[in-house]
Amino acid sequence: MRLTVYTDFSLRVLMYVALHRDRLPTIAEIAASYGISRNHLMKVVYELGLAGYIETVRGKNGGLRLAREPETIILGEVVRRTEPDMALVPCFDPVNGACVITPACKLRRALHEARAAFLQVLDGYSLADLVENQGALQALLARGPPTEISDP
Repeated sequence: MRLTVYTDFSLRVLMYVALHRDRLPTIAEIAASYGISRNHLMKVVYELGLAGYIETVRGKNGGLRLAREPETIILGEVVRRTEPDMALVPCFDPVNGACVITPACKLRRALHEARAAFLQVLDGYSLADLVENQGALQALLARGPPTEISDP
C-alpha cells in the first residue's frame, strides 16, 4: 500500500512536534528540518489542528504543540484521517460502470483484508513509539536534509 505525501507530511509534523515538547516549533522550522515545502505544511498543520492532534499558538513566540499525549495518538487513526481513499482498487470500469467480474470476484475481498491487516499493524503503534529514539532523531533533524544525494 502506498500512502500519500499528505499522510507522510502529517506523520513527520507529529513526530517533530513530539520530539520538541519543551518548546513550540514553527512550520518554517519543521519544513527546513525535513527539506519540504512550507506551503504544503501549512495545510497539513491546519488539518492536524482540526483533527485535534496539535494546537497552534499565535504570536511572537508562537508555534505548535501536541493537543494530546503522544501515547494517545495512534498511527492507524492518523492514516485513516489523512488518506482520502483507502480503496486499493476502484472495482469500477469508467465505461461500463461496475467491473464485469464483481459478482464473483475474490480479489476485492483479498485486498480489503490486506488493507485491514495494514491498518491493524499501524493501530499497534502510537506517536510515542515513533519518537522513542528521541536523541538520534533530534540529532538527525538538527542537521537538516542532505544538500545533495549521491548515487551508490
